[in-house]
Amino acid sequence: MHRRTFLTGTAIGAAAALSPIGPAHAGAAGHGHPRRRGRTVSVASLDALRKAIDAAVPGTRIVVADGDYTVPAAEPLAVRGKHGSGAAPVTIVAESRGGVVLRGERSFVLTDSSHITVSGFSFRQGTTLDIPPTCTHVRLTRNDFQLADIEGLHWVMVRGDDSVIDRNHFHGKTTLGIYLGIEGAGGEAMAQRVHVHRNHFSDHTFPGANGGEPIRLGVSPRALSSAHAIVEYNLFERADGDPEAISVKSSDNVIRYNTIRNSAGGIVLRHGNGTRVEGNYLVDGEEGIRIYGNDHVVVNNYLAGLSGRAMVIGSGSARDHLPGEPAADRRGNDAPDRVLVAHNTFLDNARTLSGEAQRPHEPRDVTVADNLLVGRSGDLVEMANTTRFTWQGNILFGAANDGNIPAGGFHRADPRLVRGSDGVYRLSRTSRAIGAATLENPPVTHDIDGDPRGSRRDVGADEYATATPRRRPLTPADVGPHAP
Repeated sequence: MHRRTFLTGTAIGAAAALSPIGPAHAGAAGHGHPRRRGRTVSVASLDALRKAIDAAVPGTRIVVADGDYTVPAAEPLAVRGKHGSGAAPVTIVAESRGGVVLRGERSFVLTDSSHITVSGFSFRQGTTLDIPPTCTHVRLTRNDFQLADIEGLHWVMVRGDDSVIDRNHFHGKTTLGIYLGIEGAGGEAMAQRVHVHRNHFSDHTFPGANGGEPIRLGVSPRALSSAHAIVEYNLFERADGDPEAISVKSSDNVIRYNTIRNSAGGIVLRHGNGTRVEGNYLVDGEEGIRIYGNDHVVVNNYLAGLSGRAMVIGSGSARDHLPGEPAADRRGNDAPDRVLVAHNTFLDNARTLSGEAQRPHEPRDVTVADNLLVGRSGDLVEMANTTRFTWQGNILFGAANDGNIPAGGFHRADPRLVRGSDGVYRLSRTSRAIGAATLENPPVTHDIDGDPRGSRRDVGADEYATATPRRRPLTPADVGPHAP
């Protein structure tokens, strides 16, 4: 790999900026001019990259030669007023995945642009990479993010609509600050339809109690704003910077098919309403799923081997958050109302299903149905005050006590689970959970594996089947820059 450190204001810096890098790129940057091959432009210097960006039109593909580049603070890689299209984005890509290392204070600075793809870079910059509200349809894909380990530095902030963050690796932070934040314009809006998928979030070791989330989807003042984001097929490993690996602080989102393994953080619906949490694996870590706010659907999740609380149906400092309330009031917890918790599997967690008593507003009108709760010790259900809860069709098993689940809301039966090659325990053909579900018209058509539920549904996250599961817990091979 060639190292290119670009200096400004000296003859040495000018010569370095214009030097070729070898036979494969001869002529590509000999005079600082990009070489065109149809819609492909090959560049081997920062000056050539800037010129190629300035000249880009829909469909332009700019290929940056592998190397180690330091971007001067006063001359970031500006993408300003550039507009591709859905069928023909402007693409800026490293010659090989991870082969272009970008150092310095900043790298790409985007303004008033759309349909831009940035792919294959190793980001090592000292400030946040931002997708501002003036940009739409920006895609960050197959990049490696290990920005400066600075206290309070957020690594990537997304504020533009229809952004896509996929197949990246975020890793190696030890200080306060988040890997990926999603917000919006002004103080209350949320970016719309952001899609976060196939990313690997790992090794955040900030020892504080708050402020090191891998994903923060909104903030308190934006809680009532609908984002319509989808966060799916992401892998979290050793995500220990915060009790919340996925922190949801906005409304109307989908969190599905993610795997959180060996991590302190879980999935927390901290603020906002109407989010669906489906088909996630939370295994061998600490926290599970924690619920605040209204009208959520929490189905088909698998929570196993957690040392903390597998699921919390929380209490509220307020009954509901309301438009126009003071920002200080918005920071409190909103009591859960009209939440559905169904078809989840809980297996050998330290605490299985619990509530909270430290706030004045209890959860109301919650349905807990057709879940499988298996434990070895303690109480399987430890709810505090509740109002108008519906408990039905749940199956409990193991040496753990029932706890305070109402009689009639469950029965005890051996689910006869068998361990698969992926470590997941699923129903065997003689399981008492088969065909035992009770909920009418549930909002689930498939199970956590992707198998169809059919008309005679099973209790828990798994529907008994003999076919190979379509979905399994994710591994590093499934996510990140080299994922399929």
